[in-house]
Amino acid sequence: MIIIPAIDIIDGKCVRLTKGDYDTTTVYYEDPSDAAKMWYDLGATRIHVVDLEGAKEGHIINIKAIEKIRNSCDAEIEVGGGIRDIKTVELLRTIGIDYLILGSIAVYDRDLVSELIMKYKEKIIIGIDSKDGNVAAKGWIEKSGIKDLDLALDMKKLGVKTIIFTDISKDGMLQGPNYEALKSILKSGLNVIASGGITTVEDIIKLKNMDVYGAILGKALYTGKLNLKDALEAV
Repeated sequence: MIIIPAIDIIDGKCVRLTKGDYDTTTVYYEDPSDAAKMWYDLGATRIHVVDLEGAKEGHIINIKAIEKIRNSCDAEIEVGGGIRDIKTVELLRTIGIDYLILGSIAVYDRDLVSELIMKYKEKIIIGIDSKDGNVAAKGWIEKSGIKDLDLALDMKKLGVKTIIFTDISKDGMLQGPNYEALKSILKSGLNVIASGGITTVEDIIKLKNMDVYGAILGKALYTGKLNLKDALEAV
């Protein structure tokens, strides 16, 4: 199982939110590349980066910060938030981003997802952000009316191999992941990267035993609730 530290960006800074609420912003690093280098030096092989403003506005905003993260370390970098067209995907690939996370367009533009999967194959990851079993889009602001497992199965038909599943109600709450929701989404047969609420080594071991493909760690790392080395040793 891959352990993936998260870096969320607003206004060029590394921040964390609670339940995706933009009014709960806490700044942890003025320069997100400092966080990336730290996690890499501690053993992370992949880093999860989200342009939160990009997700909300529909286009990448913090490209300079993302490029600086890319240049700060040799970890694989996955990026999401505001990737809504081919031009943005090509820009991110040009600056060396390894994986592109598609969220809203998986809901609203299946043809584009199909086109990108054909071109970039496993480099495309679908982000499924769920609350009470239903998918939220556009920076978690808009409800899609689509069931999370239905979307996962639709994406599988298009050739998607990996999804990031986030339970919004657990995000930033430090209360553990939604195991029941994860059990449901694992029925898709896709590689599932779990996100939201992962707080303890016990959480990580339980996810590993469920055959979860990866775990994204956010607030637990930044608040010191969870030590990255302990998390890496657990898998």
